[in-house]
Amino acid sequence: MLDDLHIHDFYRDAGRILLALFQQFPAPATLYVEDIAGPDTPDEFGLHSPRHLACLGAMTWLKECGYIRFSQLVRQEAVEEAALSHHSFLLMVTRGEDGVSNAEKLDRIVREGSSPQLEELMVALMKRLEH
Repeated sequence: MLDDLHIHDFYRDAGRILLALFQQFPAPATLYVEDIAGPDTPDEFGLHSPRHLACLGAMTWLKECGYIRFSQLVRQEAVEEAALSHHSFLLMVTRGEDGVSNAEKLDRIVREGSSPQLEELMVALMKRLEH
């Protein structure tokens, strides 16, 4: 059986990243990995945990795929001048038939929802944003 816990972590990280940048929009912001993934415990050599690096990877992937933009990495700690892309902003403010914006749905599910609910919403949002 395939262990896809890392994919569930990715959906949660990606959701938190989008929400954090939505709450700062349109001002660019410094986004710290620990604010998204939680405290890190580097090893005796100062290397970050796999969880920390996975969150950093999510930030980079979101940029490469056009969901967010940022000017640069700050070591492996943060991204500077981060903001939602035009398409991500429009996606976040879009309201469904229920009158609830995607940002509101994402916020509720990230805080209170289950992993399957988060996966369903994130996949739906990403499908809508395909270029």
